[in-house]
Amino acid sequence: MHLEEISLKEVLFILKKRIKLILSLFLIAVLLSSIISIFVLDKEYQANTTLMVGRPKDYASDANIQYNELLLNQKLVSTYGELIKTRAVAEEVIDNLNLDISYEQYKGKVNVSLVKDTELIQIIVKDNDPSVARIIADETANVFMDKVQEIMKVDNVHVIDKAEIPTQPVSPNVILNIAIAAVLGLMIGVFLSFLLEFLDNTIKTPEDVEKYLNLPVLGSIPKVED
Repeated sequence: MHLEEISLKEVLFILKKRIKLILSLFLIAVLLSSIISIFVLDKEYQANTTLMVGRPKDYASDANIQYNELLLNQKLVSTYGELIKTRAVAEEVIDNLNLDISYEQYKGKVNVSLVKDTELIQIIVKDNDPSVARIIADETANVFMDKVQEIMKVDNVHVIDKAEIPTQPVSPNVILNIAIAAVLGLMIGVFLSFLLEFLDNTIKTPEDVEKYLNLPVLGSIPKVED
């Protein structure tokens, strides 16, 4: 069979004929994805600590907020965000918590999110242990504030929200993994169906005789059930 000659009717016929193969691969993909996502992949939890550049008391009244000071604090947010990820902060956090990880491993766990056009900084920590994620997030915030005072001689960073112990893992995303596996299973099933049909050169129907051999069909012998 030549793929370029397949009509819509033939496409539907092939899919119907190979429906068991397609459904089998679909179910296998979903089952394997479920098992791997639930029982094999390590669960990862996320804890967040939110900091603010500028004193909270400055926000008691809009009249007390100086525009230039606000702009300066917003510019400092980017600088502070980079400072949080420095080796000086990381190594002190690792030492204080007696963590058995390297600086590179610490960087893989800790991320910094700068809330655009605000004075807020979010320290985001991911770990397989929810309690460890919370502890690292809070300790990173504490060490960072000490470093700001030590290096920049200012005291303008404050914790707005301390990290809480996360109750639900952020990864693996079981539903997303299963959905992706289901789509891939269907695609592979359809691809194999057409591949098998393309490689199958046997004659099965009178129409096949006329189509591929260019010979007229004089008669056919019906299949007799025993």
